[in-house]
Amino acid sequence: MNGLNMKGSLVSSIRVVALASLVFAATVSTAQTPSIVMASTTSTEQSGLFGVLLPEFKKASGIDVKVVSVGTGQAIDMGRRGDADVLFVHDQVAEEKVVAEGFVLKRFAVMYNDFVLIGPAADPAQVKGKDIALALQKINTTNAGFISRGDKSGTHAAELRYWKTAGVTVPAFANYKACGCGMGPALNMAASLGAYVLADRGTWLSFKNRADLAVLVEGDSRLFNQYGVMVVNPAKYPQTKVVESQKFVDWVTSPVGQAVIAGYKINGEQLFFPNAAK
Repeated sequence: MNGLNMKGSLVSSIRVVALASLVFAATVSTAQTPSIVMASTTSTEQSGLFGVLLPEFKKASGIDVKVVSVGTGQAIDMGRRGDADVLFVHDQVAEEKVVAEGFVLKRFAVMYNDFVLIGPAADPAQVKGKDIALALQKINTTNAGFISRGDKSGTHAAELRYWKTAGVTVPAFANYKACGCGMGPALNMAASLGAYVLADRGTWLSFKNRADLAVLVEGDSRLFNQYGVMVVNPAKYPQTKVVESQKFVDWVTSPVGQAVIAGYKINGEQLFFPNAAK
């Protein structure tokens, strides 16, 4: 072999070794990156909060958070099955129940916002005001279009509570439609059909396809919407990444994590209000 061929062969060998080293290093790096699975409500995902919150947590901890965005009821069921490491949801009654059942550890309050009743700006059922029960009574009486999440989410559970407060045990009027969908799709349906819908304020503020929809009922104390976070119990499911999950809980309830939540705004309006320390 002449010197030129030997030199070319050596360069090729060096390139192969270097490439193999880079691939190996990347593989090792990926394998060593800790991660947790978080089952969470669609409102935290669709509001855009996690797009800000989770990168900050990764900077602080080096831990990736893989979000499964479903209704709160489904998220809690994931915890019951051991299919998630941590739950971030908003149905306090259901949260306290799953704690009592022993499927998750202690529940921590994280933040709150509120629910709002959205509807056509023309307001055909004349619901505008602060009283959610009175508004739903009018919608029921006038058979106005109403889109329900119908997905056992925290928002759906709240909606059903409000119907009972309004004296409607099971809403069954002709224009009541259950979509079995997340908050964004429910808002899209309401916009398309000119219907009323209960929404969390965070998702509403980030929602773009509003058509002629507007906030019609807000400010009722019953519309308070609390979020909680819980680690799945490793005594039930040993595969739970309890150390990494608790790091997330500790961070999101710390002054640093709470400041990130408070700082998340759309068009200058704050979407969520931290209250872990209260």
